Amino acid sequence: MTRPRAVLFDRDGTLVVDVPYNGDPDLVVPVPTAAAALARLRAAGVPVGVVSNQSGVARGLLDPAQVAAVNTRVGELLGPFADWRWCPHGADDGCGCRKPAPGMVLAAAAALGVAPGEVAVVGDIAADVGAADAAGARAVLVPTAATRPEEVDAAGARGILADDLLGAVALLGFDS
Repeated sequence: MTRPRAVLFDRDGTLVVDVPYNGDPDLVVPVPTAAAALARLRAAGVPVGVVSNQSGVARGLLDPAQVAAVNTRVGELLGPFADWRWCPHGADDGCGCRKPAPGMVLAAAAALGVAPGEVAVVGDIAADVGAADAAGARAVLVPTAATRPEEVDAAGARGILADDLLGAVALLGFDS
């Protein structure tokens, strides 16, 4: 397989430790291999972006300014991202951006000037894989305690399962 020309990451549970409905930048903690994985991609000249569901906005638990503040903190800790996308909708809102819908992946690909098939999406749950699949992008699942066993089994059967973010970028062809 060819290397993707851009890589999109889920935010919570993938790039940073998941704090449910986090609106506090001081609670942002990168996962252990995030910085190294992002550095490897950036060194290869690959733009990286973020695609994140933020249903706390729809639920009234967060406001857009809090999401923006947390996103800013993620950028401060993990370096610049070429594109940021986040969906404020709830699961029943029927939008086209909330993962597993492809909207954010397609919009990020367009903003980065690459075809969806040249993009990879790295996430921790089936919705991330589903968004990649729906957009025609590649997917890699990096499970956490929140990942359901059947999601792990399905990713393993497809050969898109990685132990951590360094493993994910290696699976995408960036192993050094």
